Amino acid sequence: MRPMSFGGMAMHARIANVVGGAALLVLAAPALAAAAATKLAPNDIQTTFFNGQPFTAATNSNVKFKMTFTPDGKMTRAPASGGGAKGEGTWKLSKDGFCTTWKGAGSNCFTVVGAGDNKWSVLKGSTIMATWSK
Repeated sequence: MRPMSFGGMAMHARIANVVGGAALLVLAAPALAAAAATKLAPNDIQTTFFNGQPFTAATNSNVKFKMTFTPDGKMTRAPASGGGAKGEGTWKLSKDGFCTTWKGAGSNCFTVVGAGDNKWSVLKGSTIMATWSK
């Protein structure tokens, strides 16, 4: 095997950067697509989900919960598939979406974007935290 010249090493480094950049773009594409989807305004979140009617929430690891957000600012969750724990807490609308505080935990804020027919992605920043469905 012939030793690689400096020019050859530089070429390999450029190829590695291009391949690495392409891989990063592929990995980031789902989050970018979710961010580009239709974002629900806080009032639309309240009308659609925070009306006392239960809906299903699925985590990224596919643990499912029956969620109920009532108009008075309270919320509950109950496991709908073999995992997860019951919980209760409070919710409030924010400038961009909504914030929750589960008993025994701190406050977290989220946005909601459409993700298909009767499906919505719940994001914390640019990270999809759950999928809601009705």
